[in-house]
Amino acid sequence: MTTPDEPEQEQPATPLVPAYVITNGRSLLDDDTLSLITLVTTAQDAPAVQHLDPEKRRLLELCSGGHLSVAEIAGHTQFPVGVVKILLSDLTQGGYLVTRAPIPAAKLVDRNILEQVLHGLQARFG
Repeated sequence: MTTPDEPEQEQPATPLVPAYVITNGRSLLDDDTLSLITLVTTAQDAPAVQHLDPEKRRLLELCSGGHLSVAEIAGHTQFPVGVVKILLSDLTQGGYLVTRAPIPAAKLVDRNILEQVLHGLQARFG
């Protein structure tokens, strides 16, 4: 309680829309194909966005600049990762987004093979 001499302190802002409202009460799917490093971008022939929720429009706006990972999208929107995955899944199924797995790390090549190639090139070209 404040006295008349003390100024009132602002209450911390609460999110206007709880996460369960944004996702319509849904939880993550069991066959979750979106990992934190899955890359997402907008589809070239995406349908009209007039009927989409503001949160989904925001995700489409973010993804229109190029490929972003799921983790980057969650960071930009300040939504929990689970919420972002559900929204991205909806947008992908609706034809608005295209997802792709990240490029796998290169496998190490056998050093002996590289040395043989090097020796062969040196023998051939000096």
